[in-house]
Amino acid sequence: MKKIEDVRLPEELRYSPDHEWVAQEDELARVGITDYAQDQLGDVVYVELPSVGAHIAQRAVFATVESVKSVSDCYMPISGEVVAVNSPLVDNPALLNRSPYGDGWMILVKPDDPATVSQLLTAEAYRTRLKAGA
Repeated sequence: MKKIEDVRLPEELRYSPDHEWVAQEDELARVGITDYAQDQLGDVVYVELPSVGAHIAQRAVFATVESVKSVSDCYMPISGEVVAVNSPLVDNPALLNRSPYGDGWMILVKPDDPATVSQLLTAEAYRTRLKAGA
């Protein structure tokens, strides 16, 4: 496993305490799991994503990720409607390990309230939580 200092946390993203990231893209938001989360999971072998059109409340489970170590739920960092899912991820779940912020994105969401993205953790605040053992 990586040291906390070695975990990649792009500054332009926002982070949830549950280890998801959000990238604001105009009126949409792209969501995935952090480098820290994929590192903790180990080799990802299966990903279950929601259906396009599903409305998911903040903090509700939106996806399941299975690794050689465990099965983990992913929690929605913001409320909104799923407008796209990363279908290649279902066929190639290892994308989460190789590129958690790129090809390993999970869903594209139309937020109920776009302002909620700015209420999530900055990269610095998220790293501080990781160092504290959160």
